[in-house]
Amino acid sequence: MQIEKFNYDNKIVRNFAIATMVFGVVGMLVGLLAAIQLYSPAANMGNQYTSFGRIRPLHTNAIIFAFVGNAIFMGVYYSLQRLCKARMFSDVLSNIHFWGWQLIILLAAITLPLGLTTSKEYAELEWPIDILIAIVWVTFGINMIGTIIKRREKQMYVAIWFYLATFVTVAVLHIVNSIELPVSLFKSYPVYAGVQDALVQWWYGHNAVAFFLTTPFLGMMYYFLPKAAGRPVYSYKLSILHFWSLIFLYIWAGPHHLLYSSLPDWAQSLGVAFSIMLIAPSWGGMVNGLLTLRGAWDKVRDEPILKMFAVGITAYGMATFEGPLLSLKNVNAIAHFTDWIVGHVHVGALGWNGLLTFAILYWIIPRIFNTTIYSKRLINVHFWLATLGIVFYAIPMYWSGFTQGLMWKEFSADGTLQYPEFLKITIQILPLHVVRSIGGTLYLSGFLILVFNITKTMLQGKLIANEPAEAPSLEKSTLFKKGEFWHATLEKKPVLFTLLAVIIIAIGGAVEMIPTFTIKSNIPTIASVKPYSPLELQGRDIYIREGCNTCHTQWIRPFRSETERYQGEYSKAGEYVYDHPFLWGSKRTGPDLMRIGGKYPDAWHYNHMIDPRSTSPGSIMPKYDWLAEQDLNVNSTQPKLRAMQKLGVPYTNEEVENGNIDLIKQANDISNNLKKDGIALESNKELIAVIAYLQRMGTDIKKETPSIN
Repeated sequence: MQIEKFNYDNKIVRNFAIATMVFGVVGMLVGLLAAIQLYSPAANMGNQYTSFGRIRPLHTNAIIFAFVGNAIFMGVYYSLQRLCKARMFSDVLSNIHFWGWQLIILLAAITLPLGLTTSKEYAELEWPIDILIAIVWVTFGINMIGTIIKRREKQMYVAIWFYLATFVTVAVLHIVNSIELPVSLFKSYPVYAGVQDALVQWWYGHNAVAFFLTTPFLGMMYYFLPKAAGRPVYSYKLSILHFWSLIFLYIWAGPHHLLYSSLPDWAQSLGVAFSIMLIAPSWGGMVNGLLTLRGAWDKVRDEPILKMFAVGITAYGMATFEGPLLSLKNVNAIAHFTDWIVGHVHVGALGWNGLLTFAILYWIIPRIFNTTIYSKRLINVHFWLATLGIVFYAIPMYWSGFTQGLMWKEFSADGTLQYPEFLKITIQILPLHVVRSIGGTLYLSGFLILVFNITKTMLQGKLIANEPAEAPSLEKSTLFKKGEFWHATLEKKPVLFTLLAVIIIAIGGAVEMIPTFTIKSNIPTIASVKPYSPLELQGRDIYIREGCNTCHTQWIRPFRSETERYQGEYSKAGEYVYDHPFLWGSKRTGPDLMRIGGKYPDAWHYNHMIDPRSTSPGSIMPKYDWLAEQDLNVNSTQPKLRAMQKLGVPYTNEEVENGNIDLIKQANDISNNLKKDGIALESNKELIAVIAYLQRMGTDIKKETPSIN
């Protein structure tokens, strides 16, 4: 047997580690700014580029794709080389991947504050960046699979299974969800509309959490936890069951984000059923992780890195129990649209992703710099600040969520809403948002300690850029070896393993989406629903640009508490057939706007946008006075109408050609209405278009007898 000498590439690991720390600070600072704006709207400094609606997606993208994404690549590049006993397939591809990913992050940091967004959760970036993401992701995949193929270890360890599933599933999710029709370099419309767009988006959104925030971290848990604890993984067979059941079940669960919506009931029920089943494989991973520490609890007390692993894995267990709980319809009826969901998400993000990232950073850096950690004591301080930060973040959000959900639904003895004014409920929970921001500050403070500790560790050591290693060459093996466990055979065949994973993850999405797209009765149309006028379409795009749907939903559930509160019929699938994209929203920081059209005069909307507190004392909505100053870009009207026409919206050629004529006429009508109330606003301003859209919203169907919850 020939012994081969080679080197591990630690430079690429170091690069991703530095990027993880840099973007962790940036993402958390932006998140803290957004949190403060939810009780002090003046924190946006009167600037449109730092308003909540624009920086909220900047925060989520910075944390998910910049901080967590770079952490994933750091962990994968370190562990994969050692598990395969091979250097990465191509140093060139490694560098293209690194710099390509940082370019994507830079483009996101520029475009999102400018309001260049598709508005789709976790997929807000516009079409040129989507293409770049696909190219860079495929580059990563080629590099990873190439490394696996040239490995010197026969078996693919469990961590590699999760890395492969992450690559293929994220590729499928991103491509399917990002099919868009470009209007210009910075504007596109998704090819899907309304209910279909919502289904595809939450198939993507839920599984972005599953296959970007979960599976790669499970793979890293299976590698780094045994290394840090000095113990083998608790159960190999449990890891097999955990892996295959998790990737099969997870892909079905997206519709639980759309319960009580216009999505067909059968799709909602599938989402609920598979969400409940997800408890088993999710807790299988948690149990396998925690029991790996069995016999090492004395070490856990003394080693802060192991404390981070233990609390992080426990947070994973909590989040993956709470997810199925929230998918139960009776629980979802109270929790959805509330801060409860925010608390749930951040237990996973801060606890699972955050603490594992910290532990892995503390473990990797001293080894690739051939030194010891600068200060173990500072790791302990960081651990407690992070843990307390999570507690002070999550508990107020749970408390706030319970308060919101119950107050929204409460009726008085005479059968009327106990709290008819939405704003009173919002004001009630503001102290809890203050406490939440304190928790975020504690968590950020701990991370700054990490940056200091890791930087000092790097400075006292020296990077081993090319770490020497040796291993026997891999002999070719037959596909089936007599008496060998079937999965052990599969672990030797990376291409076959990858193809099987693709088939497993494709089943759920296909079963849910194909009937929704092909069976017309699933999305019944309504004759009275017409396309948006040119001015309303322009106003809708400005509404999207400003991120209004991050605070206001457009989806009234079939509960009496909601039809009474919003004084209109619950939402129907046919109302959204011309909506590219759908704007149902996920959070009610402000009231639902589905039936806002025609309820207030144009002057009220003007005053509300210029100074929300003039119409709604105590409101936490920021001012949008720049909309009254900025001119509407009418040059984009015809291209937008043509794009919509191609997507199936029934605009005639004449309507497209006369788009701006119709737009100017409607804009003049609104401007004249405002003049009657003493408001001078030129008809070519963006605010005119926004008012047109708000006045149209939900007016295509008349109120019928309210449904009873």
